[in-house]
Amino acid sequence: MNKKVGILLIAILSLIIVFSFTSSSRAEDDTTVLRFAYSNNSQPVIDSMRKFGKLIEEKTNGEVRVEYYPDSQLGGEVELIELTQTGAIDFTKVSASALEGFSKDYSIFGVPYIFDSEEHFYRVMEDEEIMNKVYNSTNDLGFTGLTYYDSGQRSFYMVDGPINTPEDLKGKKIRVMQSETAIKMIELLGGSPVPMGSSEVFTSLQSNLIDGAENNEFVLHTAGHGAVTQYYSYDEHTRVPDIIIMNSTLEDRLTKDQYQAVLDAAKESTEFEKTIFKQAVEEEKQKAVEQYQTQFNSVEKEPFLEKVQPLHDKFKNDEYFMDTYNRIRELADSE
Repeated sequence: MNKKVGILLIAILSLIIVFSFTSSSRAEDDTTVLRFAYSNNSQPVIDSMRKFGKLIEEKTNGEVRVEYYPDSQLGGEVELIELTQTGAIDFTKVSASALEGFSKDYSIFGVPYIFDSEEHFYRVMEDEEIMNKVYNSTNDLGFTGLTYYDSGQRSFYMVDGPINTPEDLKGKKIRVMQSETAIKMIELLGGSPVPMGSSEVFTSLQSNLIDGAENNEFVLHTAGHGAVTQYYSYDEHTRVPDIIIMNSTLEDRLTKDQYQAVLDAAKESTEFEKTIFKQAVEEEKQKAVEQYQTQFNSVEKEPFLEKVQPLHDKFKNDEYFMDTYNRIRELADSE
C-alpha cells in the first residue's frame, strides 16, 4: 500500500467515526452541519476560516453551522481536495499550487513575477472575468472555487547563506510545492527543485537533504523552520493565493438563502483576512528575529525575472492561457 492510499484510508476511517456523531446531532436540532477540513496554516488564515463559519451561522440564524477538522487531521492538501470532490467534506482551503494537478487553470498563479505588486494581485483576484473561469474549471470534478485568501509573497530561505542573485541558487537543492510551474521556475534559476509536502520540509532542512526552500514568512516562527534556516531573502518571486473550494453539490443541499449566505460569508472572510494578514506578517518577522536571529535581505529582482522569462513566454503564447495572461498584465498597466 503506497503512502497516499494509506493516508486516504486513514482519513476515510476518521470521517466515518466523526460523521456518525455529527449525523445524530444534526437530527436532534435540525441544524445543517457543513464540514471544513484544512492542513497546517498561519494564524490569520485560521482566524479567517473560523470567521467564515461564524458568518454563515449568523447569516442563517443558526440553521447552518460549520464544524472544523484542523491541522491535517484528515490528510494533506491533495487528500483534502479529494475528500471535497467526493463530498466527504464540504470545504477545504489549499494553495492554488496544489490545485494545479486538478485544473491547469490554477498554474498561471505560479508564474514568477506575473504580479507586479500586492495591489496588482488584489485586482486580479477580484476580477470576475479571470476568477470565474478559474473557480469553475473544476465543476466537472466535483468541486468549485469559492474565494481566495492572501498568502503573501514567496521568497527563498536558506541554511548556509542569503540569496542575492540567481547565481547563488546554482546547484542548491530547493524544496518546492508539488507544482510543475514551481519546479520549472527553480530549474530556470539554476537550482535543483525537490518537490515535497510541507510536513517533510523541517527534517529535510535539518538533515541537509535540501539547502533551502521558498515560502512566505510564516514558515520561520509558526512552522519553526527558523531553527534550521537563518537567511530569508526577499526576491518575492510569486504570490500564490490560497483558495477555499467547496463540494459542487452544496448548492443543491441548501436553500437558496442559505447558499447565498455561504457565498456572502466567503467574500466577507476574504476582506477580513486581508485586514489582519499584513500585521501578522510583521509580528512573525519580529518573532523570527527574536527567537532564531533570522537575517532578512532584499534583492534586485530584475536578474531573477530575466531568468524566468521562458515561463512568461510559455503562458502568453499558449492558446489556452494567452487571454488570461494578457488580462492579468492589463490589470498591472492600470496602476
